[in-house]
Amino acid sequence: MRDQLLIILMGAGSAVGAASIGWIVLRLLRGRSLRASLFASAATAVLAVVAGALIASRAMFISSHDAGVVLVVSLSGAFVTLVLAFLLGRSLADDSRTLSSALQALGDGEQAAPRQAPATAELAALSRELAATSAKLTESRDRERALERSRRELVAWVSHDLRTPLAGLRAMAEALEDGVAPDPARYHMMMRQAADRLAGMVDDLFELSRIHAGALKLTLESVALADLVDGALAEGQPLAKARGIDLSGVVTTSATVRGDIRELSRALSNLVVNAIRHTPADGMVRIEATEVRSPDAATGTEIDLPSDTIPAESHIRISVTDACGGIPTEDLDRVFDVAWRGTPARTPEADSPVGAGAGLGLAIVRGIAEAHSGDVTVDNVEGGCRFQLRLPVPAA
Repeated sequence: MRDQLLIILMGAGSAVGAASIGWIVLRLLRGRSLRASLFASAATAVLAVVAGALIASRAMFISSHDAGVVLVVSLSGAFVTLVLAFLLGRSLADDSRTLSSALQALGDGEQAAPRQAPATAELAALSRELAATSAKLTESRDRERALERSRRELVAWVSHDLRTPLAGLRAMAEALEDGVAPDPARYHMMMRQAADRLAGMVDDLFELSRIHAGALKLTLESVALADLVDGALAEGQPLAKARGIDLSGVVTTSATVRGDIRELSRALSNLVVNAIRHTPADGMVRIEATEVRSPDAATGTEIDLPSDTIPAESHIRISVTDACGGIPTEDLDRVFDVAWRGTPARTPEADSPVGAGAGLGLAIVRGIAEAHSGDVTVDNVEGGCRFQLRLPVPAA
């Protein structure tokens, strides 16, 4: 028992001595490479084992031959351990450099994807997180570039659209001032129309800025679909008659939605005006409001409901169908983007409705729909396209 205790004490003493030396070496290596620190740690463990074995062999008074065998075995094990520590350190250092390069690429705006999987589970997890973060940042940059491109287009288009009526106003004002206007009453009417167009564009810009800033305040109340549709029909009829377009509407449900009637009316009116503007003479624009079940998980289809059926999971669908001839497939995803108008022409038509020239109407519709926890979509139908404004049914 005494000999065992003595051996334990000698082993512990040699380990403490080796650990002290190793601690000093690691302190000196602070700020150096991971490979050097790992090699020093392995060398400290090897030193503790070899020193303990030598001290124990001396204390046990074994023969010189046996002591030599112990030393050779200990040094062989130490050599193998140090080689493995060196290889592991080099592998970790290579993985660290790979991740460092990936981080540098991430900082430069490039895709950060390590060329090979790291050797350890922790570094592999870090590599996956880095790749996921890189993908998110890439998506965010793409979205930011798209928004910046939309802002630049919006500024250019709105500047042009504002300049046109302003130039007309100035010319007509100068003609009236100089007394050379052949029909002053007509000039006054045209000046009022131009002023209305400018006021509408400024109002649309203000509305869009509130939507993007999250400052759109809604006054929620129960809104009857029939009132929404009747209001849109009444507002759109003058323009529809002027263009020779048949504008009609139908409501197949008595359900109501909870929302801001002013904002919802604006959204539906924008859809109707947009449909009338793009429908040729003798065409037809139809508004239909109904209640539908949420899309079936298996079929993905919606089911129209009779007016007296209100299931737990349903929503209101207000569709506006026109005869515009359809939208190119590649443009369907851009219809609700700010400043998109589907045409390279920037000058608004002379009889275009208020605010229609800057390409803001559909972007405002999407913002209002999302503010009401709904959405708006567009798809092509035979002879035209159909916009669908979907709103949730309020809980009973």
